[in-house]
Parts: sequence; C-alpha cells; structure tokens
Amino acid sequence: MPSTIGPSSFFAAVLLLVGTGLAGYGAYDYTQQSDAIEDAVAVDATIVETDVETVSSKGDQSHKPTVSFEYRYDGTAYTGDRIFPSDVSPKYETHSKAQSIAQEYESGETVTAYVDPAAPGDAFLEKRRSTYSLKLAGIGALIVLVTLGSRVRSSLNI
Repeated sequence: MPSTIGPSSFFAAVLLLVGTGLAGYGAYDYTQQSDAIEDAVAVDATIVETDVETVSSKGDQSHKPTVSFEYRYDGTAYTGDRIFPSDVSPKYETHSKAQSIAQEYESGETVTAYVDPAAPGDAFLEKRRSTYSLKLAGIGALIVLVTLGSRVRSSLNI
C-alpha cells in the first residue's frame, strides 16, 4: 500500500523547514556580526536624521529606532542606517525604549561609525552584537524541537 503524507505530516514538515530556517539565519547573522566587529575600521560619521518607526504585524505593534548617517571610506561617500552590525534590526515593545536608543544620536553630531573593509557600504554605529538574531535562532530551534517531539509522541502513540 503506498504511503501518503497526511495534513499533519505536511504541517510538521513546514514547521521543521520554518524552524530550521529561523535557527540557521539567526546563527548566521550572529556569526556575521562577530566577523564585522572583528574586521571593523573606525571612521567619522555625521548623523543626518533620527526617528522611531512603528511596525505593525498581526495586530501587534513594535518600535524600531532609526538613525541615518553619512560617512566616507577610502575616498567614497556612503549613507548608512544600521545601529548594530546585524542584518536584523532589533524592535522594542515601547515607543519610549526605541526613542531612548535613537536619542543617543543627534542630527548634525559627529560620531564614530564602523566599516567592514569587505563591505564598506554596510557601516554601523554600535560595535557590539545585537542579541535579536540569537532570539530568532532560539525561536527556530524551539519550533524544531517541539515539532520533532510532537511527531515522536505521535508515532509512539503516547
């Protein structure tokens, strides 16, 4: 008798793919942050604008500090908007928390930005890792573990 994949098996496969993707991307991003920090060269940058962006997703709202800055590296002018070396921007539950991050920078102020010579267009302002990518990796790992545990229990009829 041929084997068929039922709806629960399909759903489990999708959850495993999503969980593995989140965990992998989170771990990759955290590693990339480490490499960017290690290779970073300090440059002068001028803050152009700061703000707080409100992001709505599935009825929930989060807030993201935004900082735009200009800098020169190796004779070329660039504009940057990354506070941390992460590709994933941290979001905050309250507007005031995001605003407190953005207020650390004032328009027209000269600050130090950090440039990875391998990617000079991707400068960042804080020479520290964001834990947001680790949270993403943890959520992905949790999805994988719960899905696998559920499938094992189901197959053992527990």
